[in-house]
Amino acid sequence: MTNSIYTTSIPVFKQMLGGLQEVLRKAEAHAAEKKIDPSALLQARLFPDMFSLLRQVQVATDFAKSVSARLAGVEVPKLEDTEQTFVDLQARINTVLAFIEGLEVSKFDAAATREIITQAGTPKEKRFTGQSYLLNYGLPHFFFHITTAYAILRHNGVEVSKKDYIGTY
Repeated sequence: MTNSIYTTSIPVFKQMLGGLQEVLRKAEAHAAEKKIDPSALLQARLFPDMFSLLRQVQVATDFAKSVSARLAGVEVPKLEDTEQTFVDLQARINTVLAFIEGLEVSKFDAAATREIITQAGTPKEKRFTGQSYLLNYGLPHFFFHITTAYAILRHNGVEVSKKDYIGTY
Protein backbone atom coordinates (compact mmCIF):
# COMPACT_ATOMS: atom_id res chain seq x y z
CA MET A 1 0.00 0.00 0.00
CA THR A 2 1.32 3.44 -0.88
CA ASN A 3 1.51 6.24 1.62
CA SER A 4 -0.54 9.07 0.15
CA ILE A 5 1.04 11.81 2.27
CA TYR A 6 4.51 10.70 1.24
CA THR A 7 3.58 10.44 -2.45
CA THR A 8 1.89 13.85 -2.47
CA SER A 9 4.82 15.56 -0.75
CA ILE A 10 8.32 14.15 -1.23
CA PRO A 11 8.17 13.42 -4.99
CA VAL A 12 6.52 16.81 -5.57
CA PHE A 13 9.17 18.66 -3.56
CA LYS A 14 11.93 16.77 -5.40
CA GLN A 15 10.46 17.49 -8.83
CA MET A 16 9.91 21.17 -8.24
CA LEU A 17 13.26 21.73 -6.53
CA GLY A 18 14.86 20.05 -9.54
CA GLY A 19 13.02 22.49 -11.78
CA LEU A 20 14.18 25.37 -9.60
CA GLN A 21 17.77 24.16 -9.96
CA GLU A 22 17.43 24.22 -13.74
CA VAL A 23 15.90 27.70 -13.71
CA LEU A 24 18.77 28.93 -11.52
CA ARG A 25 21.35 27.30 -13.84
CA LYS A 26 19.83 29.14 -16.77
CA ALA A 27 19.81 32.40 -14.80
CA GLU A 28 23.50 32.04 -13.93
CA ALA A 29 24.35 31.28 -17.58
CA HIS A 30 22.22 34.25 -18.72
CA ALA A 31 24.07 36.59 -16.37
CA ALA A 32 27.44 35.37 -17.65
CA GLU A 33 26.40 35.54 -21.31
CA LYS A 34 24.92 39.03 -21.02
CA LYS A 35 27.70 40.24 -18.68
CA ILE A 36 25.16 41.06 -15.97
CA ASP A 37 26.31 41.15 -12.37
CA PRO A 38 24.69 38.00 -10.91
CA SER A 39 23.62 39.96 -7.84
CA ALA A 40 21.32 42.01 -10.08
CA LEU A 41 19.28 38.84 -10.65
CA LEU A 42 19.73 37.46 -7.14
CA GLN A 43 18.41 40.69 -5.62
CA ALA A 44 15.67 41.22 -8.22
CA ARG A 45 12.07 41.24 -7.07
CA LEU A 46 8.70 41.64 -8.74
CA PHE A 47 7.73 44.58 -6.55
CA PRO A 48 9.61 46.52 -3.85
CA ASP A 49 7.66 44.98 -0.97
CA MET A 50 8.26 41.38 -2.14
CA PHE A 51 11.19 39.11 -1.37
CA SER A 52 14.16 39.01 -3.73
CA LEU A 53 14.95 35.97 -5.85
CA LEU A 54 17.54 34.87 -3.31
CA ARG A 55 15.01 34.99 -0.46
CA GLN A 56 12.30 33.29 -2.55
CA VAL A 57 14.64 30.31 -3.03
CA GLN A 58 15.52 30.25 0.66
CA VAL A 59 11.86 30.25 1.68
CA ALA A 60 10.87 27.64 -0.92
CA THR A 61 13.57 25.30 0.39
CA ASP A 62 12.51 26.06 3.97
CA PHE A 63 9.00 24.90 3.15
CA ALA A 64 10.22 21.73 1.43
CA LYS A 65 12.39 20.70 4.39
CA SER A 66 10.11 21.82 7.22
CA VAL A 67 6.89 20.39 5.79
CA SER A 68 8.64 17.10 5.04
CA ALA A 69 10.21 16.94 8.50
CA ARG A 70 7.00 17.72 10.36
CA LEU A 71 5.03 15.19 8.34
CA ALA A 72 7.70 12.56 9.03
CA GLY A 73 7.72 13.44 12.73
CA VAL A 74 11.41 14.37 12.76
CA GLU A 75 13.25 17.50 13.79
CA VAL A 76 13.31 20.29 11.21
CA PRO A 77 16.90 20.90 10.12
CA LYS A 78 18.14 24.47 10.48
CA LEU A 79 19.71 26.33 7.57
CA GLU A 80 21.40 29.67 8.16
CA ASP A 81 20.20 31.76 5.16
CA THR A 82 23.72 32.93 4.31
CA GLU A 83 23.55 32.30 0.57
CA GLN A 84 24.83 35.08 -1.69
CA THR A 85 25.47 33.40 -5.06
CA PHE A 86 23.87 31.00 -7.51
CA VAL A 87 26.39 28.37 -6.37
CA ASP A 88 25.27 28.91 -2.76
CA LEU A 89 21.61 28.50 -3.74
CA GLN A 90 22.35 25.29 -5.66
CA ALA A 91 24.16 23.93 -2.60
CA ARG A 92 21.19 24.83 -0.40
CA ILE A 93 18.79 23.03 -2.72
CA ASN A 94 21.11 19.99 -2.77
CA THR A 95 21.17 19.97 1.04
CA VAL A 96 17.37 20.02 1.20
CA LEU A 97 17.07 17.35 -1.49
CA ALA A 98 19.50 15.10 0.40
CA PHE A 99 17.46 15.59 3.58
CA ILE A 100 14.07 14.81 2.06
CA GLU A 101 15.43 11.91 0.00
CA GLY A 102 16.76 10.42 3.23
CA LEU A 103 13.36 10.33 4.91
CA GLU A 104 11.99 6.81 5.10
CA VAL A 105 8.52 6.26 3.69
CA SER A 106 7.51 4.52 6.93
CA LYS A 107 8.03 7.80 8.82
CA PHE A 108 4.94 9.09 7.01
CA ASP A 109 2.64 6.24 8.11
CA ALA A 110 0.75 8.39 10.63
CA ALA A 111 1.34 11.68 8.82
CA ALA A 112 -2.23 12.28 7.62
CA THR A 113 -3.59 12.43 11.16
CA ARG A 114 -0.44 13.66 12.96
CA GLU A 115 -1.06 16.98 14.71
CA ILE A 116 1.13 19.73 13.29
CA ILE A 117 1.46 22.96 15.25
CA THR A 118 3.06 26.02 13.66
CA GLN A 119 3.70 29.60 14.66
CA ALA A 120 4.33 31.06 11.23
CA GLY A 121 5.39 34.66 11.56
CA THR A 122 3.22 35.43 14.58
CA PRO A 123 2.97 34.30 18.18
CA LYS A 124 -0.44 32.80 17.38
CA GLU A 125 -0.15 29.07 16.87
CA LYS A 126 -2.00 27.17 14.17
CA ARG A 127 -3.01 23.54 14.48
CA PHE A 128 -3.45 21.20 11.55
CA THR A 129 -3.82 17.55 10.80
CA GLY A 130 -0.91 16.41 8.65
CA GLN A 131 -3.13 16.17 5.60
CA SER A 132 -4.50 19.69 6.04
CA TYR A 133 -1.02 21.02 6.81
CA LEU A 134 0.35 19.58 3.57
CA LEU A 135 -2.54 20.36 1.24
CA ASN A 136 -3.81 23.68 2.62
CA TYR A 137 -0.65 25.25 4.01
CA GLY A 138 2.65 23.63 3.01
CA LEU A 139 2.20 22.99 -0.71
CA PRO A 140 0.49 26.33 -1.48
CA HIS A 141 3.29 28.28 0.23
CA PHE A 142 5.99 26.16 -1.42
CA PHE A 143 4.48 26.63 -4.89
CA PHE A 144 4.06 30.37 -4.32
CA HIS A 145 7.78 30.85 -3.66
CA ILE A 146 8.90 28.51 -6.47
CA THR A 147 6.59 30.29 -8.91
CA THR A 148 7.68 33.73 -7.78
CA ALA A 149 11.36 32.80 -8.21
CA TYR A 150 10.56 31.67 -11.77
CA ALA A 151 8.57 34.84 -12.46
CA ILE A 152 11.37 37.10 -11.22
CA LEU A 153 13.82 35.49 -13.60
CA ARG A 154 11.42 35.42 -16.55
CA HIS A 155 10.56 39.08 -15.92
CA ASN A 156 14.28 39.87 -16.02
CA GLY A 157 14.78 38.30 -19.42
CA VAL A 158 16.07 34.85 -18.50
CA GLU A 159 14.86 32.45 -21.16
CA VAL A 160 13.13 29.86 -19.02
CA SER A 161 10.05 27.91 -19.94
CA LYS A 162 7.24 25.98 -18.36
CA LYS A 163 9.26 22.80 -18.96
CA ASP A 164 12.12 24.25 -16.88
CA TYR A 165 9.72 25.22 -14.10
CA ILE A 166 8.02 21.80 -13.99
CA GLY A 167 11.26 19.85 -13.87
CA THR A 168 11.61 16.12 -14.47
CA TYR A 169 8.75 13.80 -13.57
